[in-house]
Amino acid sequence: MPKSKRDKKVSLTKTNKKGLLLKQKIIEEIRNSLSKYEHIFLFTVDNMRNTKLKDLRNDWKDSRFFFGKNKVMAVALGRTKSDEIEDQLNLLSKKLKGQCGLLMTNRDVIEVLQWFKDFRAAEYARAGFIATKDVILPQGPLEDFSHTIEPHLRRLGLPTSLERGVINLIKEYQVCKKGVALTPEQASILKLLGIQMAKFKLVIKCHWTKGKGFHKDLDVLSDQETDNENDNDVLEDEDMEEDET
Repeated sequence: MPKSKRDKKVSLTKTNKKGLLLKQKIIEEIRNSLSKYEHIFLFTVDNMRNTKLKDLRNDWKDSRFFFGKNKVMAVALGRTKSDEIEDQLNLLSKKLKGQCGLLMTNRDVIEVLQWFKDFRAAEYARAGFIATKDVILPQGPLEDFSHTIEPHLRRLGLPTSLERGVINLIKEYQVCKKGVALTPEQASILKLLGIQMAKFKLVIKCHWTKGKGFHKDLDVLSDQETDNENDNDVLEDEDMEEDET
């Protein structure tokens, strides 16, 4: 009797026992989920935030998200035609590059593609984010801030003084410039000002359907891919939040 590829043991080297168990668990969960869901969508993530991921899971309780090392997820699906768990899954695993994840679902393909095309969530930008606009503070009082925060504002680089309990900006100050990467100090100032430049979003790159195989979706670049397009940087696999569903 032929042995199912789903039950095939996988050797994962260069890892400790705890890490090995975690990787084996992810592999097993992905393979077990293949029998429950018709579609697998591969997506990249812009401006990753764990709190937003938890919100996504609540919106997609009937489906399953997987995050982890790309190489581990690729092993689970099968990296070549000879070890793929289902036909053409190796084509999907080859697209696991950069910061990405998998969505397994039984929802209609068109519904999924449209949902993620429309989905955006405003977030505070972090250091290294490319500013989307100029932010300039005029000279004068900063009445929205408590006087107790004035020393902190000075440490962040703002030219401030305290006059009669009111924080004053001594001169006009440019917080950031459009098209230039934010420093940690600039990111902190924007957060204090309540300015959310970043957008948390998921970009569907391709999907696989049981019985139909692999399908490459519209070639839409994520923000991160757009930033790196000219210098051809190759993003390394990154650890992402472990799937908790």
